[in-house]
Amino acid sequence: MNDYGSENGTTGGRPADSGSLELRPLTARSIVLSTLLGHHPPRLPVRALVRVGELFDVAEGTVRVALSRMVAAGDLEQREGTYGLTARLLARQARQDDSRSPRVRDWDGRWEIALVTADRRPAAERAALRQTMTALRLAELREGSWLRPANLERPRPPVVRAQCTLLTGAPEGDPAELAAALWDLDGWARRARALASALDGSADLAERFTVAAAVVRHLLADPVLPEPLLPPDWPGAGLRGRYGAFESELGEVLRQYVAPGAPAGARNAAERYGVRGTARQRRE
Repeated sequence: MNDYGSENGTTGGRPADSGSLELRPLTARSIVLSTLLGHHPPRLPVRALVRVGELFDVAEGTVRVALSRMVAAGDLEQREGTYGLTARLLARQARQDDSRSPRVRDWDGRWEIALVTADRRPAAERAALRQTMTALRLAELREGSWLRPANLERPRPPVVRAQCTLLTGAPEGDPAELAAALWDLDGWARRARALASALDGSADLAERFTVAAAVVRHLLADPVLPEPLLPPDWPGAGLRGRYGAFESELGEVLRQYVAPGAPAGARNAAERYGVRGTARQRRE
C-alpha cells in the first residue's frame, strides 16, 4: 500500500481479468452493432447489413430478427430501408472514436479534480455521474473525489457541473505513484499486449472481428496518461495502430462484399482476409 492507497478507496479503469481475453461470442446483434459503430455515417441499408451477417455465416432471417429487436430496444432507428444508430449509441460511437484518437494536450503537471458537493442525490443521478466520470477517464481516489492529469481536451458535461465543484491542482508526492494507485496500469498493459497478439495471430476474419471488438472496449478503459506517468513500453499506441490496420482491412472487405452485383469479387475479397465463405457459398 502506498501513500495514496486506502482500504476504502476505489479505483477506475481496472480490467476484470487481465490474464484471460474472455472474448464475447459473435452474434447477429454484435455484428450489426460493431459494423454501424465503425461506419461513418452510422447508417446502412438493410441489404448491406444482411450481407455483412452473411460474411460471418449468419443467416438473413437471423439478422433481420436482430434488427427488429434492436429497433424495439431503442438501439437502432429504421428509415426508408436503412438502419442507423440512435442518439444513445451515437454518443458511444463518439467515445469509441475518441478512444482510438484521444485529444491530448501538453501536460504541465496539473491535475483536474472533481469533488462531489451536491446534496441528496437520487440513485439515478449518482449512477449517471459515475458513468460520465468513467467515460471522461477520471478515477475515484475516495468516494466523491475524482481526478486525473489535466492532459485531455474534452468538455465537462452538465451532469458533472451540476453535481461537482471543479478544481485544478498537483500532488505533493510522486504523480506516477498516484497514477499507479488510481489505475491498474500493469493489468491494462498485459491485456493490451494479449489482444494485440491475438489480433496479429489469427488469419480468420471472424476471429479477428471478435478480437477487434474487445480491443475497442479495452481502449475505452485506457486512462491516456501523460508519458511521464506511464510504465515503460506502454502498449497503448501500438494497440491503436493494430486496430487501425485491421479496420482498414475490414473496410476494404465490406466495401467489396456489400457492393451490389459483384458476388465473385466479394468472395475473393473475403477469402483474401481469411473468410472461408458462407455456408451457402461452401455448398456451391
